Amino acid sequence: MHQKRIGLLTSGGDCPGLNAVIRGVTKAAGQLGYDCVGFLKGYEGLVDPVCYVPLTNRNTSGILTRGGTILGSTNKGRFAATVGVEQRIAIDPALLEGVRHTVEQLGLCGLICVGGDGSLAVAQQFHEYGIPVVGVPKTIDNDLSATAFTFGFDSAVTCATDALDRLHTTAASHERVMVLEVMGRHAGWIALYAGIAGGGDVILIPEIPWTFDDVCHKILHRESQGKRFTLLVVAEGAELPDGGFVAREFEQLSRQTRLGGIGGVVAAEIERRLHRETRVAVLGHLQRGGPPTTFDRVLATQFGAHAVRLVHQQRFGEMICYHPPAMNSVPIIDAVNRLSRVDINSDAVQAARALGISFGDRPADQAGMHLNWETASV
Repeated sequence: MHQKRIGLLTSGGDCPGLNAVIRGVTKAAGQLGYDCVGFLKGYEGLVDPVCYVPLTNRNTSGILTRGGTILGSTNKGRFAATVGVEQRIAIDPALLEGVRHTVEQLGLCGLICVGGDGSLAVAQQFHEYGIPVVGVPKTIDNDLSATAFTFGFDSAVTCATDALDRLHTTAASHERVMVLEVMGRHAGWIALYAGIAGGGDVILIPEIPWTFDDVCHKILHRESQGKRFTLLVVAEGAELPDGGFVAREFEQLSRQTRLGGIGGVVAAEIERRLHRETRVAVLGHLQRGGPPTTFDRVLATQFGAHAVRLVHQQRFGEMICYHPPAMNSVPIIDAVNRLSRVDINSDAVQAARALGISFGDRPADQAGMHLNWETASV
């Protein structure tokens, strides 16, 4: 009788918590009598040439607190299945057949794929081809639907909040306007949570249209109250008032447009209009690196353990998801068809407005007006 075996890979951009998933899968699989193998460099390790390593309690010991992924990852290559929110690319059938051959040759009972929207779109195509696959949601942007939180998000927010804490002291000392650009292509979760936690004065996110007039009005309003500095948090995917995006590199066939630079645009326009000394800081990949927070360690470990449960129960084509306090699962297709974006009437947005935080969509002296607390839940 052949030993039962589970395969595992990490795909897409790295983030804190990936190693915690690997460790969770390995330990939980061992408890149920499965061996584990990890494929290197994401989906690329599944075919031509097949690159994998055995995963054991010994070689995964000590990785719980480490950032990145010991298996490596890639967000481009032959398995790119998405270049936008709705634009999907069919994977070459020859590649799919190669993956199925690898799964059969290694005797895998199931393949656990850890990734975000694009990576899980690949996993869905595997499922449709008959490959036994289970998904684990991963993205620092927290923009995957069907799960309340994805691991990596809390770590990214912690990084951004720490940056705001540091910018606060220098902004106050020099009476400057400071702009912090954070990640968030389609959703403003990082900017929203970090802005609230770090005492931001203006938060600009993709979900709420904004104007330079209202941003500048907030700065002047603070000055009228004797506050000579302002902190702005800007998500990289926030649209400019004219409807355009700021990108470092335009869309290519195999990957999405690389966004970045809106912080500099906002800072330059504020300086031009108000003649205030303005500085910009771009966190970039700092948000992806470093050890996971306690919350992300627990969440990622649970994701790994419950992904093994789905394989053991042969519930293929499903993705593990978190609905506090329960770990549930949904069809992968349901998770990748719709992004989770900030509800502009959510409790978090309403709380921010009540604190006087501006979203750049109304004059500062109206920031706390029109709160929807009459219909809010208590």
